[in-house]
Amino acid sequence: MVPEATRPRILEPGQIVDGFCLVERLHRGGMAALWHVTRADLAVAGIMKIPLLGEDPTAIVGFEVEQMILPLLHGPHVPRWIAAGGFDAQPYIVMEMIQGQSLRARLEQTPLPAPEVAAIGARIAEALHDLHQQQVIHHDIKPSNIMFRADGTAVLIDFGLARHDRLPDLLAEQFRLPMGTGPYISPEQVLHNRTDARSDLFALGVILYFLATGARPFGAPTSVRGLRRRLYEEPAPPRAHRPEFPLWLQEIILHCLEVDPEQRYATAAQLAFDLTHPQSVALTARASAAQAQSPWTRLGRLVRRLAAKPTTRSTTQQLNRAPIVMAAVDLTQEWEALADALRTAARHVLQAAPGARLACVSVLRTHRLRCARRRRGHAPARASTGTAATLGAPAGAAGRSRELSRARGPRSSHRDPRLCARQPGRPHRHWFARGFVPATLSGQRFHPGRGPGRLYRHRRQGTGRGARRTGRSAGAAGRALMRRARRAAPRGPHDPASA
Repeated sequence: MVPEATRPRILEPGQIVDGFCLVERLHRGGMAALWHVTRADLAVAGIMKIPLLGEDPTAIVGFEVEQMILPLLHGPHVPRWIAAGGFDAQPYIVMEMIQGQSLRARLEQTPLPAPEVAAIGARIAEALHDLHQQQVIHHDIKPSNIMFRADGTAVLIDFGLARHDRLPDLLAEQFRLPMGTGPYISPEQVLHNRTDARSDLFALGVILYFLATGARPFGAPTSVRGLRRRLYEEPAPPRAHRPEFPLWLQEIILHCLEVDPEQRYATAAQLAFDLTHPQSVALTARASAAQAQSPWTRLGRLVRRLAAKPTTRSTTQQLNRAPIVMAAVDLTQEWEALADALRTAARHVLQAAPGARLACVSVLRTHRLRCARRRRGHAPARASTGTAATLGAPAGAAGRSRELSRARGPRSSHRDPRLCARQPGRPHRHWFARGFVPATLSGQRFHPGRGPGRLYRHRRQGTGRGARRTGRSAGAAGRALMRRARRAAPRGPHDPASA
């Protein structure tokens, strides 16, 4: 559930949001609402995008992605960013309103003449090349996300699924399903690879195919199984729909729709050049194809795609470029000085890198859990256990809490989860690490992991001969055994008794 404080209020025409006057609502989709807005100092018409917050986290993550990427873009092929508002009040993005039509309006006129298809494709390819030069992959190229200015310049909008080379990929971190619009998703997106800019060229190939034939090459799948069909199925060539279709344009379209990114155009600039210079297009078997390929060819297509290695950047390069700061701060009183130092360091980093993001991390310490159990009366009072020595802190910092789990006794509630490796029917490795050995009494074996101080026999009896002889319960006998074992065990370097 989205907290009430972060829910957008109901907006009406004439309201003022951070100085912007809402004129009229232009569109309302499943992810956001678009409003025409004005402000006295605006030199261009503005459009405000307000995310629709609800149970679906995609709208929130997509809004964050666009809010990070759009201010970094420039040029005639993207809308100019104006302002943005955070989730603390009313989240929104204000950008330039593109005076023109979207490509979606032309879909009703398909199939289009081949020269017009090539001209539209060339303008979109130029916009993609400009976007890729700014280290951004759009990942949602479709007719409704392509606008045309009055002079014919293509403008790409809606960067909610985009990926910037120098920003964290929030969608890859949060979601494991292919993100995009079904008919236009590339094969590598189906395989969860979002690092290849040639995915946008595949989507442009789908658009060109539809403009040329009036049909989608892979249909309109709505499931992951349907999306995976493009890994092995090859679309029918455009000449199967239009026998008079030019060979050179079919070559270009099928070149964009190759399942392997290595077999597509290397850059959008090369695609734009071929679309504007048909005489320079080298014809291959793709140009003369008149029908879909055989099942054996489809199988080979699938094998080649699954065997291909995705072109991803190294982890070191991604970590060096991702401007993200993570700080885990212990807010207990004894670490107040360290917490202040960490806050100061994080503040300096954020001031030095305006585009950085601060990730807030909640840390759950085993020491806190033991203290809570002690307050509820589930465990005897024992010395507190810290983690400074284990985590590599200086010895002085761990002086007050250097007692390790060896001082806590045999109860299962005091096992240190950092050292335990539970194995059915065997004592935990944690006990061996502390210098303990499995204790026996009259043929009975003591298992610390099976409960607080119980003696087990093969017949599952609750007491043993030693317990009956001394008149003590099985739990008391087990605790006595472990006390003797601790006294006889060698002392480790972190044992409080050896200090």
